[in-house]
This record gives sequence, C-alpha cells and structure tokens, in this order.
Amino acid sequence: MGLFAKKSIDLLMKESSDSEKGLKRTLSATSLISLGIGAIIGAGLFVRTASAAAQNAGPSVTIGFIVAAIGCALAGLCYAELSSSIPIAGSAYTYSYATMGEFIAWIIGWDLILEYAVGAATVGIAWSEYLNNLLTNVIGCKPIPFELCHSPFEHSLDGSLHGIINLPALFIVCALTLLLIRGTQESAVVNSIIVIAKVSIVIMIIVFGWSFINPVNHAVYIPPAGTYVDHQGLPHNFGGVMGILGAAGVVFFAFIGFDAVSTAAQEAKNPKKDMPIGILGSLAVCTVLYILFAHVLTGIASLEDFRTTGKEASVAFAINKYMIGFGWLAKLVTVAILGGFSSVILVMLLGQSRVFYSMSKDGLLPAVFSKVHDKYKTPYKASLYTLILVGLFAAFIPGDIVGDMTSIGTLFAFMLVCIAVIVLRKTDPDMKREFRTPWVPFVPIMGVLVCGAMIFGLGWTNWLRLIVWLLIGFIVYFGYSKKHSKLNNP
Repeated sequence: MGLFAKKSIDLLMKESSDSEKGLKRTLSATSLISLGIGAIIGAGLFVRTASAAAQNAGPSVTIGFIVAAIGCALAGLCYAELSSSIPIAGSAYTYSYATMGEFIAWIIGWDLILEYAVGAATVGIAWSEYLNNLLTNVIGCKPIPFELCHSPFEHSLDGSLHGIINLPALFIVCALTLLLIRGTQESAVVNSIIVIAKVSIVIMIIVFGWSFINPVNHAVYIPPAGTYVDHQGLPHNFGGVMGILGAAGVVFFAFIGFDAVSTAAQEAKNPKKDMPIGILGSLAVCTVLYILFAHVLTGIASLEDFRTTGKEASVAFAINKYMIGFGWLAKLVTVAILGGFSSVILVMLLGQSRVFYSMSKDGLLPAVFSKVHDKYKTPYKASLYTLILVGLFAAFIPGDIVGDMTSIGTLFAFMLVCIAVIVLRKTDPDMKREFRTPWVPFVPIMGVLVCGAMIFGLGWTNWLRLIVWLLIGFIVYFGYSKKHSKLNNP
C-alpha cells in the first residue's frame, strides 16, 4: 500500500469499540478540563515565563503569550474537530494516520515524543529547582548539592561547580509513572485536587503582586532588537519582533496541556461532546491567567534578576526579594508549584504512553508497547518505557534545551493537525462531526502560519535539533516500522 497508506475512519472506530481489550472510559468533560488545566498551568507559567523574559522579550513576554495563545486557539479548534470526530487514543498521530497516511503519521508520532516525553523531562527539571527552594526557604535545611540536581552539561554562574545528574527530577518521574500505571481515573482525582490549589495560587500572585509592580521594569516594554548570549554560551533572539516570536515559541510550552487532553479521547465517557469542551475550555481559562501573571511577574522583578540569581525558582525569588511582608506567599507558592508541576508531568506521561500505545497497536512500534495491564487496564509497559526515556532526559539534559525542544516539537505537531482538518474535509466531507472548526480553510491556514512563525523565532539551534530528531525517526521507520506495519503488511 506504500508510505502514504491511510487508516480508514471505520477501522479506527471499530478498534475503539472493542471494550473488553480497550481502555476504560472513565473521564467526564469536567475531568478533561481539569486534566487540561493541570497540564497548561505549570512549568510554562512558573519557569518558562522568566526564561522567555530574560532571553527573548523582556516585559513584552506578555505579547509573546498572546501570540502563543492565538496559535493555540487556532490549533485548538482543529484539535476539537478531530478529537470529537475520531475519539481514539493517540492525538495528532491518529489524526494524521487517517488523513495523510502512514509516513506522515509516523513523523508526527515521533515528533510527539518531543512534546510529551521531553516536555515531562522539562517539568521534572523545574520540579527539582523548586524542591531546592522548598528545602532552603520553607523547611530551612541545606539544599541538594549542585552536582546532584543539575545535568553534566550545566555549571554554576561563577563556573566553580559542574552538574553530574539531576536526581530529584529522576525521582518525581519515577513516582508519577507508578501512579499512572495504577489507573487513569485515580490519576485524574489526584490531578483535580492539585489543579484547585494551583489556580488559587496563581490568582493570589496576580492580586497581591499587582501593587508591587515597579514601573521602571516596564519602561522599555519592547526592547530594541539584538542578540542575547546566556551564561551557557547559547545565543537567543532578543527584543523587537523576533524576540517576541522567540518568546512566544518558548512560552508555547505552557499551552501544550490542551492537546494532551485529546490523547485521552478513548478514555472519555462521551468523547464527541466532552472533547471539544475539555480542549477549548481549559485553553480559555488559562490564557487570561497567563497574560496577567506574566505582566505582574515582569513588573515585580527586573530583567537582570531573571538572568542571574533569580533564574531558578523565579516566582518564589521575586516574591521573597520584592514583595515585603509576603514571605508566607513565597512558601505557599513553592509548595503549590511542586504539586502543580507534578500534575503537569502526570498528564505528559499519560499523553506519551498513549501515543506509544497507539503506534504499537498499528505495528509501528513493538507489541510490548500496547500491552494492557490485566487488573488496571492501563498500558503499563508503554509507561515503563516512557519512564526510561523521560528519566534519561530529566537526569542528564539542561532544562532550557529540553524546554525549547518541546516547544518546537509541539508547534510542528500543531501545524500538521491544522493541515489534517483541511485534508479530511476534502477526502471525507460527509463524516459526522460533532464539532466543526469554523471558517475552514482560513482557521487551519492561519494556525499553520502562526505556529510556523513561532518556530522561526526559536532560532537555528532548535531547527537543527528538530531536523536531527526527525532523521533518527526516519532510520527507525525504514529500519523497523515499515516492515512491521499492520496496514502495509496485513
């Protein structure tokens, strides 16, 4: 059948209906919105905001959030149509298989590893940073030695210390993988509790922090265009239009939660109704909070703070240094952020294991990835292999690098989802769609353009990483997947 053989919608739906062997349908629309917010509000807000301000846009990181939100809204409308029409585990991978064929599906599935697995590692590294803040500023004990909470490729600001392994990041990934194996519904309950606490903290920071905004920090809202070289020697587009696009690409990491919702389509009680609500609802709630939070944070602390001593645990640092009398809030933030990061990692691990599950069911990965636990009905072996992959990234790769890799992988996936809506409207116009993307092809085309602009803003180093990752994927596909594809080798 060739590289571009398509998997029929009827076959996808038939596989979904096999309830005895399939995944349990336990998630409601409310659970899905909570799942989305759990993924969206996390490292992107509490870590990547300061990083984007320091390296790319200064105070105009808020504009970067707006650009990222527009790209997400456009892609989200496309995701909502596809996830409600094709309620199967696997997210953009499954949609691509049905619309653009196996080879494109493989590319997007391989790319989704950047989004979920590398994304989970990014948040695990951020969790490690705030754990140290908890130990020193909340509990009052010694921090974990620099060598044991940073990758081998990182050194301290003065260059005197070098990392060996990030043990806290590895620990949290292991713990949450075991929870995920225990069951999706149980994981969602834990996540919902964390989400309530996390959103409350964000609102408190916005309300209390607003009066501490220093107008000096917003005096040059859009810095002049130039290049910033960080202390690791990596160049970044800073200021001007390119800086804002670069910031949008960096903080785009913060929005990937809403499409993680779509990976749970096969576990939703009423996917055709619940999926659009879960995706668009979680996106709408978080976008407003993001923009307000970024405005407050960049107003409280200076750009230099985020580049030096405030680089790690930036939110707690800003509160402790500038919000006099609110030390209690910094402590509360640290505890809530640790819980919040945990929920983000949980959703990303869920997304990655379900993508592995879907690819394995199609023969593109070994059958072990689709093995479902007899008792818990979860793809536990896919989760264990995800643990190995995520654990390696979390333990040995710097946070900024894996964060940007996640963003560019996500953006590329979103572009293909937008294209898939246009293709499916042409190839299967009569398919029942519970939710229809408005103004097709305008909305999908704009989604491709906005996401493409953010990829452009991330710079050539990230383009190169994406190309190398895709080349490795081609080797795996032609070396294994094409020969074992169930569609091409019935």
